[in-house]
Amino acid sequence: MTSWTNTYEQWANFVDLEENLKEQLNLLAHQPKALEEAFYAPLEFGTAGMRGILGPGINRMNIYTVRQATEGLARFMETQDEATKKRGVAIAFDSRHFSREFALEAARTLAYHDIPAFVFDTLRPTPELSFAVRYLKTFTGIMITASHNPSEYNGYKIYGEDGGQMPPADAAAVTAFVRSVENPLEIPVLTEDQALAKELITFIGEEVDQAYLKEVKTVTINQALIDEMGDELKLVYTPLHGAGKMLGERALTQAGFKKFVIEPSQGQPDPDFSTVKSPNPEEASAFEYAIRLGEAEGADLLLATDPDADRLGAAIRMPDGKYQVLSGNQIGAILIHYILEAHRSAGTLPKNAAVLKSIVSSELPTAIAESYDVKMLNVLTGFKFIAEKIQQFEEDQSQTFMFGFEESYGYLVKPFVRDKDAIQALVIFAEVAAYYKKQNKTLFDALQMIFDQYGYYAEKTISVTMSGQEGSAKIGSLMKAFREKQPTDFACVAVVETEDFKELTKIKSDGTMEVLTTPPSDVLKYVLADGSWIAVRPSGTEPKIKFYIGVKGDSQEEADAKIVALEAAINEITVAAE
Repeated sequence: MTSWTNTYEQWANFVDLEENLKEQLNLLAHQPKALEEAFYAPLEFGTAGMRGILGPGINRMNIYTVRQATEGLARFMETQDEATKKRGVAIAFDSRHFSREFALEAARTLAYHDIPAFVFDTLRPTPELSFAVRYLKTFTGIMITASHNPSEYNGYKIYGEDGGQMPPADAAAVTAFVRSVENPLEIPVLTEDQALAKELITFIGEEVDQAYLKEVKTVTINQALIDEMGDELKLVYTPLHGAGKMLGERALTQAGFKKFVIEPSQGQPDPDFSTVKSPNPEEASAFEYAIRLGEAEGADLLLATDPDADRLGAAIRMPDGKYQVLSGNQIGAILIHYILEAHRSAGTLPKNAAVLKSIVSSELPTAIAESYDVKMLNVLTGFKFIAEKIQQFEEDQSQTFMFGFEESYGYLVKPFVRDKDAIQALVIFAEVAAYYKKQNKTLFDALQMIFDQYGYYAEKTISVTMSGQEGSAKIGSLMKAFREKQPTDFACVAVVETEDFKELTKIKSDGTMEVLTTPPSDVLKYVLADGSWIAVRPSGTEPKIKFYIGVKGDSQEEADAKIVALEAAINEITVAAE
């Protein structure tokens, strides 16, 4: 009998197994492949926490794996001094199945260790959890969410005391404690009533909402512009059945935007995300309902947030009246251009201004930043690395943070939050639209002007899903194949630099090598002779391997042709590797 079947038997024979999980486990008993997937290995707990399919088993999201993760966090907190431990943990959750239950399970587990938990009274976005950690001065935070994953997923993210996702050293320590828990079925917890009686659970809400929204007011750069255009700009906003509606609506209203409409069928929380194939604003299909409403309203701009409202997507009106869904890189470029221009015009652009982006994001924002004499810094994928840089800036006063973004639709304008913040992005992108509307221009016009000035940049992300035990092995094999074969060209364009962020090396075509100073990460990036680049990395949150392509052309047609050629080259390599 293999080790995973021993674990399965342990669960099957556990008398107090939660009733719903017991029923699901009985069904799995007749599905050998699915049963193995649920028990072959523990759900991976890494620097970004954990994310997985709901259901019974150690490789699934359920109350027992949530308790295990929280037990690890509690043991880590017990290594701190008593005063630090007593600062407690802020906990928030989104609209997914069992999110509230998981939040309370985490609080009950902490309560057994005499650690206070400050739990939001109803669903809230991830950025407000980040803010709450800082506002309440808790030692850590927990966010129950699977972000933009399909409805059968949920997840668990841990935040550090700066409001950013826990830094690698602390995350590694927590991970070690999580893995030291031998049996998640036997983790002791207090009842909710016991925890409340001992004042170890405190429910929070409106006070934190108001404090957060007060800070959101500072995101607006040109209030006079909004005062003038706020009742002319027409917006459609869809929360995609997630946690963004309440704060998004209040943030737009307090900024002064009067003609926005929330897509009614997607404004209500729905853990099944019943109106979309995927609650992901990266995908054009997520805008189907917003486009329909936008056409009826004559909207200038459509905005969408994912279930935990840390990512923002946008669709802009084209000259023919139809809507174009923007890429995350395009949104980032438009925002950076406006923010820097608005501050320069107002005389408020600091001499040491800096913008941050991930290594797999477009180089167009770099060109824009440099044209304003603003420094662009590249960090590893994961917003915690942007948060770390912000913290460094505050400590050494070397730079003034102006904006941070990732191509995967994550943006941050003001650092009172230390993670992606779609509520902030809602407000500032609406301001950008108002700026161009005052000039009788659209955001489509704005994007074309940026391309005309800086060149025609284009990017594409190719995500290949490889689920389960076999998928994980395939992803590992692909990364190994890329490292062993070391491509010298893609689509007949020579590789001039190969950056291996796992080995921390940059090797140039002449054989010279430099040492990279980032933390290690399983990412490969190839810079080509014509300035194009390709990056490949396993996703940290989904069972996928991702390929990123970035190019620049003298025209849109040339840029698009380069994307097609490089995509074909990547497909050829991946097929050969399989």
